[in-house]
Amino acid sequence: MRSLLIAFALMFALFSCKDTGKKTDDANAVTEEVYEVPTLTIAEFNTDAGKYLDKEVEIKGIVDHVCKHGGKKIFFVDNEDDLHINSETRFEEDLNGSKLIVTGIVREFRVDEAYCLQMEEDNIKNHEAGDLENFNQKKEQIQYYRDSMSIAKADHLSYYSLDYVSHVDQE
Repeated sequence: MRSLLIAFALMFALFSCKDTGKKTDDANAVTEEVYEVPTLTIAEFNTDAGKYLDKEVEIKGIVDHVCKHGGKKIFFVDNEDDLHINSETRFEEDLNGSKLIVTGIVREFRVDEAYCLQMEEDNIKNHEAGDLENFNQKKEQIQYYRDSMSIAKADHLSYYSLDYVSHVDQE
């Protein structure tokens, strides 16, 4: 019985001293990578948005207009390029013409064959009543997506936008 207790005590000591993999000394401390929010032009955003997917970026530009239908989108421009910025809340109309630095999170909208098939199905359901003009416009849009994927030799198209976080006036 005594040797059984000694064996049990030794096993308990071995398992209780097991290395958990957590390092407590500063030399082996795990550091988190610091993400520095980049400031991009709209052209840089349009070219490199995929690099920043689901991350914050800052964009400098001018509010060309606030969407009048809901006010939750702005059309942002600079000398040559444009960008849509979406928000959960309404933008004030007095932002029109403002020079801003907008901070937002890069989002991707993907168009692939499954999306095109769903669009076709929805188009047929929504236009059974006979709105032939809208039906044909939607068919042309779907074909444009397919042609664009074919030309690019890609299985999808990526459209990037910015989800609004905050803004400051440009100085």
